[in-house]
Parts: sequence; structure tokens; C-alpha cells
Amino acid sequence: MQHIIEQFVTLWVVIDPIGTIPVFVAVTATMSAQARRRTALQATLVSAGVLLFFLVFGQILINALGIGLNSFQVAGGIVLFLFALTMIFGEPKSEADIHFAESDGGGAPGSASVGVFPLAVPSLASPGAMLAIVLLTDNTRFSIPSQAVTAAIMLSVLAVAWLCMRLADPLIRLIGTSGAAIVSRVMGMILASVAANAVLGALLRIVETGTL
Repeated sequence: MQHIIEQFVTLWVVIDPIGTIPVFVAVTATMSAQARRRTALQATLVSAGVLLFFLVFGQILINALGIGLNSFQVAGGIVLFLFALTMIFGEPKSEADIHFAESDGGGAPGSASVGVFPLAVPSLASPGAMLAIVLLTDNTRFSIPSQAVTAAIMLSVLAVAWLCMRLADPLIRLIGTSGAAIVSRVMGMILASVAANAVLGALLRIVETGTL
């Protein structure tokens, strides 16, 4: 149960459903209600497809390149840690993507691609999420049933993200853009701890086994 909770927290932090709400509001500001529903569904399906690709083929690509999983976990942990630092100290992803959306016309009905960019990638299927899903489905440490559980957890987080997008208007009025930024920074702290734990765990295995 603790392992499932840890996976849920990690995926929740890197996918960040709450932080996606302001992005969705910005890029769909001029859309009809039907177009908003369609965009929310498109963003969820595309991000699920991208993350499932990394879940299934991510480690295969790593093995084909001859990269040791411990080495990849160290690199992935460092990248996740840097990503966490941008969440804590940098401009929140929601504000950055809102700036893009405003410069791109605020998500006009003709902008059919906003469900793919910036909503699906990089808001939901962020680089941190792609790396996290590979690390959480390591074939040498996790069985197929365990990886299936990880996939189910990931899809459940994306389902929450879809629900947040559907309820974006009342939610953004409740927490405000500043509230979403605060939540993003708190999640960044959690992610930094998870990333540090991943790096230290991989280094410990390298020392114990002598293999990268």
C-alpha cells in the first residue's frame, strides 16, 4: 500500500492536474462549452498516449542505447530535481503557458491544437512525467502486474486532470491563479524529495552491486 501511495504522489506531482487548470482556462477562454469539453478530452487522451508509450517502450529504448538503469535513474532523478526547482523558484508552468496562450490568441476555436500543445504536452505529459513513468516501471524491479498498477494509477491521475478541466471555471474562482501557483510550489518540494530519494537509492545500488 505504501508503494502505491508513493507512486500516486509522484505521478500526481509531475502531472500536476491542479496546475493545469489555469492553462486550460486561458487556452479555451473563447471556446464554446462543447469545444471546451472536446479539448479537455483530447488533452487527456493525448497525454495518456504519450505516457503509455514511455511506460511500454521507454526502458526498451534505454536498453537499446546500452544505458544502465541505475545510471538512468540517477540522471532521471537529477532532471526531476531540476524540474522541481523550476516549480519552486521559477515561473509556475501555469503562468508560463498562459503567457503562451495569450500570445497565441487565447485558444480561439480555430486553434484545434491547443489540446495537444500546451495542454497535453508539456502541461500534463511533462518531461518530468515521462521520466517518472520510466523509473516507476523498471522491468528489473517491478513485475508486469505491478507495472499495470502503475499504469492504472497514472490513468487515474489523468482522469482527475480531465475532471479538473471540466470543472475549471468554478475551481479557478475558488483557488485563483495565485492559489494554483502556491499548490505548484508545494508539489515542487515534494517532487524534490522524491527525486533526491531516487538518486540516493540508485547510488546505493551502484555501490552495493558495482554495476551501472
